[in-house]
Amino acid sequence: MSLTMQPPLIEKNVADVCRTVLDDATEDVLVVGPSPTVVDGLVAMLADRENGPSVRLLATESVLKASVSEFTDASVIADLVADESLSLRMSAERLDGPLLVTDDRVVSLVTTDERTAGLATDDAAFVDAAREAYTDRWAAAEPFRLRTPPLSRVQESLEREFDEELAADFERMRIALAEADDDLDEVDISLLAAARNEALLYDISTWGEGVGIASRATFSRKKTRLEEGGLIETEKVPIDVGRPRLRLLLGDDRLRGIDADEVVSVAVELLAAARQ
Repeated sequence: MSLTMQPPLIEKNVADVCRTVLDDATEDVLVVGPSPTVVDGLVAMLADRENGPSVRLLATESVLKASVSEFTDASVIADLVADESLSLRMSAERLDGPLLVTDDRVVSLVTTDERTAGLATDDAAFVDAAREAYTDRWAAAEPFRLRTPPLSRVQESLEREFDEELAADFERMRIALAEADDDLDEVDISLLAAARNEALLYDISTWGEGVGIASRATFSRKKTRLEEGGLIETEKVPIDVGRPRLRLLLGDDRLRGIDADEVVSVAVELLAAARQ
C-alpha cells in the first residue's frame, strides 16, 4: 500500500522546518533520532517562540551529551525544560530519524549544507501507527538529566546578588564565548566579570555554587589559573572575623578599558601567550 505524501517542506535551515511543522501541530510533538545539528535547530526555534505545543525529544545519549557540551546551549535547553516546552529522554538503542511526529503527520528531515527538507506524509493509518510506536519507545526511555542551570536563573540571580553592570558584563561575555573557539568556560567568564566589577572571590564563587554553575573549589582553581596567566589580580579585604576575603581585579592592562565582549578574545590571547 502506498502512502499519501505531502509536498516537501524546503527551508533554509532546520529551525525553519521545525517552526513550520510545530505551527501546524495541535498536540505535543515527538522528535525522534535527531543529530546534534537537528537538536541545535530545534532548540533555536523553541527559544525564539512564545507559545505552542511541547516537544518530547528522544535521542541517543551521545547526541544529547554533544548538544549540552557548551554552557550556552545547555543553559538554554535547561530553560526550555524548566518551562515544560521541551522534555528529553535517551535511548540505548539505534533510532530511526530524524523524524518529527505530530498528531497528523510524520516528517523526515533531510539536511544539506545549504537547505533542509521535510519529507512528510499525512496518511492517517501510518501516522497513528508511528505515533503509537514512538510514544511507546519514549515511555520506555530514560530521562536525560541536565546538570546546567537555566540561563534565565543565572541572569536573574547575578543581577539580584550583585548588580546590573556585572550581570550585563557576564551576558556579553557569555555571548562572545558562545561564538568563540577557545578554552574559556562559564566559570572563567564569571571570574572575569567579577574582576571587571571588583567583586569578592567569596561572593562570586558562593553565587556560582548556589546557582549550579560549579563548586567553590572549581572557582578557586580557575582563579589560580587566571591569576597565573596574569589576567586577574587579588587584593585582601579585611573582615571582622576570620581570614581576609580576596577582591578580584583585572590584571593585564589590555583587559581594562575595553568592552565586555572584547574581554573574551583578549583573555584567550593572554592565556595562549602565558602557555608559551
